[in-house]
Amino acid sequence: MKLLFFDDYKLGVVKGDRVVDVSAVVRDIPHTGPGDLMNGLIARFDQYRGRIEDAAASGQGQPLSAVRLRPPLPKPDNIDAMAVNYMEDGTRSAPATINAFQKTANAICGPGDTMVLPDAPATIFEGEAELAVVIGKRASNVKAADAMDYIFGYTCFIDGSARGLPAPGFFAMKSRDTFAPIGPWVVTKDEIPDPQKLQIRLSNNGTLMQNFNTSDMAHKIPRGLNPFMDGDKIELEIEGVGKLAFTVKDELKRKWERITRLQMHERAAQKTAGAYPDITPQIEGKYAKAS
Repeated sequence: MKLLFFDDYKLGVVKGDRVVDVSAVVRDIPHTGPGDLMNGLIARFDQYRGRIEDAAASGQGQPLSAVRLRPPLPKPDNIDAMAVNYMEDGTRSAPATINAFQKTANAICGPGDTMVLPDAPATIFEGEAELAVVIGKRASNVKAADAMDYIFGYTCFIDGSARGLPAPGFFAMKSRDTFAPIGPWVVTKDEIPDPQKLQIRLSNNGTLMQNFNTSDMAHKIPRGLNPFMDGDKIELEIEGVGKLAFTVKDELKRKWERITRLQMHERAAQKTAGAYPDITPQIEGKYAKAS
């Protein structure tokens, strides 16, 4: 099942290229907004699934192209992310040490929204294509063998970063407003037989920049990180999950060379496994360093 919010945060189910409004089925779930509603539905999904399926099957719906898609998870309790969690297509000789960090829910934006680059002296703005795992119930000290029992579903996610800021730490780098695009919907886990065999592709203005498989996860960073700049149209597609598209706005009109980390690594005279040159130099605009 594919669950989403659309227009004024009506709850819908995707049927092919149409969406059916099932809001009436879940209106008795205690909530003060769409975030609480989705969180409450996930916690009670076994109770509501049959009724939602019946409503979706009997409804005609309307074309997805005729509605405004919203973030399917507007207010998650936590957004936990893993740093350097890929083998980087064989350029790492060993998995990186496990290093988790959090992004705030305030950073979330949805399909068709705009990631706004702040007036801050970042050396570069980037976005990492990610498969987001939606946890369905409270979990603590869960054994690996039992982990899938706690998963509700999956969605597309971008981990936006403002790298090289004077203030150290993940919060200033990762939790800026609009730095967590998510969507277009949540796919329940029964529709994804093996989440470790999904192809992920990210295009920037129609040019494929990231293309990797979740089988590359170690405990896994995508190979093609590249600058996000004003006017960019970003499209993230995950096999079996969906496509998330959004735009980028930078009032300062800063520019970087249009090059990926992998391309920088290939140019380097001396190559070190797992150690990409991290930063593409800024070439124009505020905070650019004179050469």
